[in-house]
Formats: sequence, C-alpha cells, structure tokens
Amino acid sequence: MDLVQQEAYEGLRLSWNAWPCNRLEAQRLVVPIVAILTPLKEIENLPVLPYEPVRCKNCACILNGFCQPDFQSHLWHCPFCRTRNAFPPDYSQINESMLPAELYPELLSVEYTLNTPVPQPPTFLLVIDTSLPPQELQDMKIAIKHLITLLPEYALVGLVSYGMHVCVHELGYQALPKSYLLDGQRELSAADVRTLLNLGGVGQPRPSTGGQAPGIGRFLLPLSDCEFALESAVDDLLADEVFLAPTERPGRATGAAVGAAVGLLESCIPGSGGRVMAFVGGPCTRGPGTVVGVSKAEAIRTHKDFLKDDIQHYKKAVKYYDQLADRLTTAGHCLDVFACSLDQVGLAEMHPAAAASGGVMVMAETFSHNLLRQSLARMFEKDAQGLPDMAWQASLDVLTPPEVKIQGATGPVASLNKRTKASVSDQDVGIGGTTAWRLCTLTKHTAVAIFFEVCAAAGQSHGSAAGSLFVLQFATQYQHPSGQQRLRVVTVGRQWVDKDSPHLGLSFDQEAAAVGLARQALTKCSTDEVADVLRWLDRALVRLAARFGEYTKDQADTFTMPQHLALFPQFLFHLRRSQFLQVFNNTPDETAFFRLMLEREGVTNSLTMIQPTLFAYPMNEPPYPVLLDVASLKPDVVLLLDSWFLVVVQYGSTIAAWAKAGYQDQPGYESFRDLLAAPLAEAKSLAAARIPVPRVVECDQGGSQARFLLAKLNPSATHDTPTSLANPQGAGPSEIILTDDVSLHVFQQHLAKLAVAA
Repeated sequence: MDLVQQEAYEGLRLSWNAWPCNRLEAQRLVVPIVAILTPLKEIENLPVLPYEPVRCKNCACILNGFCQPDFQSHLWHCPFCRTRNAFPPDYSQINESMLPAELYPELLSVEYTLNTPVPQPPTFLLVIDTSLPPQELQDMKIAIKHLITLLPEYALVGLVSYGMHVCVHELGYQALPKSYLLDGQRELSAADVRTLLNLGGVGQPRPSTGGQAPGIGRFLLPLSDCEFALESAVDDLLADEVFLAPTERPGRATGAAVGAAVGLLESCIPGSGGRVMAFVGGPCTRGPGTVVGVSKAEAIRTHKDFLKDDIQHYKKAVKYYDQLADRLTTAGHCLDVFACSLDQVGLAEMHPAAAASGGVMVMAETFSHNLLRQSLARMFEKDAQGLPDMAWQASLDVLTPPEVKIQGATGPVASLNKRTKASVSDQDVGIGGTTAWRLCTLTKHTAVAIFFEVCAAAGQSHGSAAGSLFVLQFATQYQHPSGQQRLRVVTVGRQWVDKDSPHLGLSFDQEAAAVGLARQALTKCSTDEVADVLRWLDRALVRLAARFGEYTKDQADTFTMPQHLALFPQFLFHLRRSQFLQVFNNTPDETAFFRLMLEREGVTNSLTMIQPTLFAYPMNEPPYPVLLDVASLKPDVVLLLDSWFLVVVQYGSTIAAWAKAGYQDQPGYESFRDLLAAPLAEAKSLAAARIPVPRVVECDQGGSQARFLLAKLNPSATHDTPTSLANPQGAGPSEIILTDDVSLHVFQQHLAKLAVAA
C-alpha cells in the first residue's frame, strides 16, 4: 500500500512511518516527527456506529483493533496504559467470530453517533461595510442576497452594518426597521453588548424545555422566519456618506463591528456553531483594529515598514484581534473575512482571529467579481445527502504511548489546556502544552499537523524495543451538519526500529515531511526574521542530506540522495522561493492570506502550494506532466500551471498565433479547437473544487500575464547562463528568465558540497 492509499484509508500522513527507539536517535532524524491529520477526511465505507464508544477507565483510550480482548474473562487490554478493562454488558455476546466493528483490525477509522443533543442550529451573522461608493455598496448587496439564498433555512441569521459607527439590526421587530447604534471607537466586550442591546444576563443555550437564549427572536432568527426582513434590511442600507476631503479616507470601524458581532454570538449562542461573516471594502481607520489613519498622507503599512518596525497601528490591532481570537475559540465561533478592495483591508491584522477560529479568507478586487460569488457558492455546496460541508464545535484529542510526547499542533486550532500525565513535551511547536485542541469549524479538507517527540531514554526504552508496535489515537468530536453529535476515531499502529535499520530511511514520507517542515517554518516566522527561518531550513536540509545521503566524504561529485528522499531537496528549494517565505512583491495582507491557507490544507493541496504542478497539452497527444522549469516553455504546447492560489493556462507562441488567426473556427481544425478547450476546462474544474476559488488566468507565451507562470519556474536558463547550458544541442529553443535567483541545479550542487563536508 503506497502512502496516498494509506492516507485514504487512515486519514493521516506521517513524516516518518517507523520511529527510532530513543530520544537521542529521534533527534538525529533532523526532520520533525509530524502527523498531518485530516480529522473529517472522506473515507470510503467508513462505519458510522449508532452507540457510545467504550473507553479505558485509566487513560480514556477508545476501544480499537489494537486492543487485546480476552473473551473468556470478558476483559480487554489497553495498548496505551496496559490497563485491563471490563467489556460493558452490551458486549456480553462477543467472541472471535462475532466482533463489534471497532475491534476489526482493518477498520482503523470509525465514527460514533453520540446521544449528546446539539443546543442550537448554526448561526450566520453578517457584518457589512457601508463606507463604500454607492455602486460598490450595490454590488455588495447583490452578493449578500446571493449568499442568503445559499444559507440553510433552519439556520439562525443576523445583521450588523457599520461605517463610522456600528448598527446591530433587530430583525425580529416587525413594526418597522429597528437597529441599535454603537460607538465605532469603543472596544465592546460581551458584557458591554448585553448591556447595550438589553440582552439581560449571560447567554445560555436553549434549554430542552423549548426556552430560548436572550437575543434569539430579536437579533438572531431562523432564516425561514426572517428572510424577507433580512433582505429588506440589506436593501435599505445606505452608503455612509460623511463629507470627506479628497485627502481623507472613509471612516470605517471594522474592528468595533467585528467585536460587537462576536459579543452578540457569545451572549446568544454559547456552545453552538456560529460564523461572523465580515464583508470588508477597505481598511479600518477608526476605533479598535485600526490599520491606517484617516489622512491619505499616511501610507498603509508594507513589509518594509515591518523591517523598520515602523508599524504604529499594527501591534495594537493584532493585540485586539488576538483577544477576539480567544473569545471566538472559547465560544466555538469563527470569523470569515471577505475582502473586496484594490487596497489592503487589514487581513494581516485580522489573521490571528481568522486563523485560530478556522474562518475563511477571500480576496477579490470588487464585490462584483465572480471569485466572491463562486467562493460563497463553494462554501455552502451540499453533498449527496443535501448537507453542507461544514462541521462545528469540534475538539481533537490525541493519545500517545508513554514513550511519546506531544510538542504541539498547527492549523485552525486553539488549546483546551488538557494535559494527560506525562504526554506533553517541554518543547512547543505551534499550539503546545496540551493533548487536546478546539476546532471551531472544519470541513472534510481541514488538516491539522501534530508534532511528536520520542522521550524514551537510550537503554531504558522497554516499551519501544526495536520491532515492537506502538499505537497513536486521534479522536475528533464534532457537531455534524445533520445536527448529530459525532465522534471520529482514527487509531494507527507503527513500528519502533533500530537506528541502523534500513526501514527507518525507507519509512520517510518526503511529501508529508516537506509540509510539516513548512508549517513549522511558518510558526517560526511569527517570532523570527524570515532570513533566520531560511537559514534554519538550510541547516535542516544539510543535516538530513549528511545523515541519509550516499557519498564519499569531501567528494561532492559522489553525493546522491536515496530514491525515497530524492524529491525532498526539490520541495525545500521551492518552499524557499515561495510566497510563504519570500514577501517581495506581496502586501502584508497577501502574505497573511497565503500563510493562512497553508496552515489548514492537507498534504496534497499544501504541496501544490509549495511546488505547483505543470502539465503540457501538445497537439494530437494526451496531456502529460512536465518539469517546473523554464525548459518546459515550448511554442507548440499549452501549459497548465496549478499553484492552488492561481491556475494559469499559457498558450505557446505558435498556438497563440494560430488561435488569433481563427483556425479553431474553421472546418477541419476540430482537434485544434479541442486543444484550446481542454486545459481551460481542466483549469475551471480545479478552481471550482477549492475554497476560496482561485483565479484562472489565460495568457500567451511572452505576454504580460505570463509573469505568473515564469515566477514559479526553476530558472535553469537566465541571462547569465552560458548558451551551451541554456540551449543544449538537440534541446530546441529555450526561453530565459531575467533573475538573479539560483537554479535548482546550483542549489543541489551547494547542498552536496555542504553535506559531504558535514
């Protein structure tokens, strides 16, 4: 079974699939031991069990196929703490030929339907920016009304609008439109919101007797009861037309509006799923979360300002959104940001709240852009059962054997501050100090990276003897979109190996390792300079090459990487050049958006972000993958580049000339017409499967938009490359890239020199 098939079966990928027996040998691996887990991954024939799980009385391990049952004494042995547990009375009839589903060794993933009731349906609270030109506001209204048609009828909905001040709309007031005006310069706690909106005491979930929490029926109502009132309130919104001098920006209290929305959800639906969906058309200029001042004489921050520490508003804004992130994750709600502006709106400042809570970020140029509408449609797309891909109020618990500790997790997670005996490492990676995390919302594609540490001392590793098996268990409890509480349990077994075992190197998953290292690099970027992070990556790669490479010492020309590690240097080469670590020509908002997406996608999608895929579509031949290299640029092929954020279709110069001549419209040229249509159809298919939907760019070889493709290619031929290397005999014509970046070949040469000398 290859690694991709194993992921489809287990729902996770491990950077190392065999682990050293002790701490010292594990440290010599260089690359961290990390699991990239997709908690709700779509697994074929996943059993959904209509009963509660059986747990170990000592460590809370859930009964699984690695447990050893003793049918005669009606006991089972926990593989984590070795405790003997009695089977419950319901299991009295089980035997070797009649096992419950969770004891089948081949069922590594099972799901339980729990009896815990869901307190409320999910809530969608719309936060709308009105500090816009009238036409932009009208385009936003059209997008909002399109969104309303996508929301489930049973969902609770609410509306907050803002300009210089914040308006909370009371949709349940039938006599006339009614809203509460809040100060746009004030930080609003949940208690402030309850007082100002007259919500009474602390909000509680709706009791089973049918009562309802304060605010439900006033500010939050089922869509089926208030759709007309909501659409009317949106239609009645007016542009915040305060007189502005030409030298001033509009007054925009985004931070106060988001804070009021968070407080409203905290007060009304604690413990239930909720989304604050903020539609933002420009930077916040007043109140908490300010990004830039009102005067246009003050430029909005750039990456150069970060280097000079000239970011007067940024630190305060990030501190504010960090506080909102804590409030959101405590209540289990998330923040989505739909930024539609040619200018930056403050995604870099809002990143902590959106990232921790699992919210979506969408960047578009205007509210009329198809990208916004398509992304909203994709968010609420329904499956075969008519349910959206949206789970709520999840918690992830990880159980490890005594020889393994957890360093932390990265992704849309927040700590639940749960320590299970000695399972927590002193070395934190990401969100550490716990064995359990909250996920406010997640989809079938949401992925979490969990970092591990082998803690067994050399010579004392009784439980980690070479050749023996160890077990990891991942339990995710969540609110299913059907309204049920469910528990997904993934239990996997791996082997301890000796330091000299060939199985150690062969167990290396270079794709998962690259993604895990990329995630760890992003956590370092939050505290260290990017240059320091790049040096850390380089040192890790050199040490790994020296540890597992094959070479004669001090002879670089003898260096080779084993096949199971051969692609890893290439992945890190592209990671170093990627928009995640190279901020040149990107705004802070764009960098925040790129990093947010890498922190939550699985191995395949993340690897596409790091090293895009490139396919060639030739005449009269099926498409085939080609190297991500300038040498792949040919005049007689169409290239399809998928970088996840952008899908580029480039027509070779000859193909473009034929298309401009109109050959595809003439009889007898059907194959040429198909050649033009096939890559574009594939590009649209790739884009339609993602959230947010990426841009699809069509360009001609040598055209201005071809820069999107050239920026991702390995510059094997540049203006400094000798002609004999850029265009070897028989290779055909080749383009060059005007850049000072080193090529992959030069990068690997330097790696070989350093590795053989290490």
